[in-house]
Amino acid sequence: MDTKTVNNLAANVELTPDDFRKIGTDEKGAEVISRESISAWRDAWQRLRSNKMAMTALVVLALITIAALVCPWIAWKVSGYNYYSNDLLATNKAPSAQHWFGTDDLGRDMFVRTWRGAQISLVVGLAAACIDLLIGVIYGGIMGYFGGRVDEIMNKFSEILYSIPYLLVTILLLVVMEPSLGTIILALTITGWINMSWIVRGEIMQLKNREFVLASRSMGAGSGRLLFRHLLPNAVGPIIVTVTLSVPNAIFAEAFLSFLGLGVQAPVASLGSMINDALTGWLYYPWRMLFPAVLISLTMLSFNIFGDGLRDALDPKLKK
Repeated sequence: MDTKTVNNLAANVELTPDDFRKIGTDEKGAEVISRESISAWRDAWQRLRSNKMAMTALVVLALITIAALVCPWIAWKVSGYNYYSNDLLATNKAPSAQHWFGTDDLGRDMFVRTWRGAQISLVVGLAAACIDLLIGVIYGGIMGYFGGRVDEIMNKFSEILYSIPYLLVTILLLVVMEPSLGTIILALTITGWINMSWIVRGEIMQLKNREFVLASRSMGAGSGRLLFRHLLPNAVGPIIVTVTLSVPNAIFAEAFLSFLGLGVQAPVASLGSMINDALTGWLYYPWRMLFPAVLISLTMLSFNIFGDGLRDALDPKLKK
């Protein structure tokens, strides 16, 4: 068909306003929101809640924390046992209705001492993680935000500190200073904050050239406001995950130092020191090692599983 014929046919067709009406589109229905708008934190919580392993680990951690706080107090009120009271006529007794976890070689109740040791482990782990969080976030934030010469000098200093054997620094500090709970926490945080600082540094370097940062800077925001009000809140996901995973590391380090005799001193109970005390007679009195070992293993496993689940929940790449 030639062009002249097409033009003649188009001239004979009369167009009406109905010919320009949209077909198959409901204008009112198109504006209806089909899914509820949720925040990033609520979306992360929903994905975390759907992770059964992570939620189970969270429940276990909650139960261990409650038991560590309540059980020694209940045992003292009901039976009069505390972590240092002993009965030389009831040494190395097997678990029974009177002593649920048995007794040790000095006749001390293992139930009270085990949960007292759990208190020490949780306090050390959480305190060390909080100090690592504070130092690592500030140090890493400054490195990542200013960059250049400042980043180079601060990063070299952290690398030098990280190259020093961690165990050597901890043992030397505990030998020089009097062994105590505060000394252990200080020893664990001398180099424990470095990993946190490097993670924060990497996140800040990725975020500092984003549009919302440039917009805030153009409106006159200073470096402190940009760092603490805009950059760090947007890096809170990796920070939380790192804190969660650093707690079991601190718990294990405290147990290891107590096992070597460099931790809390008698009569204060620690899971590591209890395992060390039970080592010589574990073939004959296995309950003395069983309950502290199971409790510290369960605590570390629960923290690691929950940290993995939290990392998956906060990872934007896994959003559906």
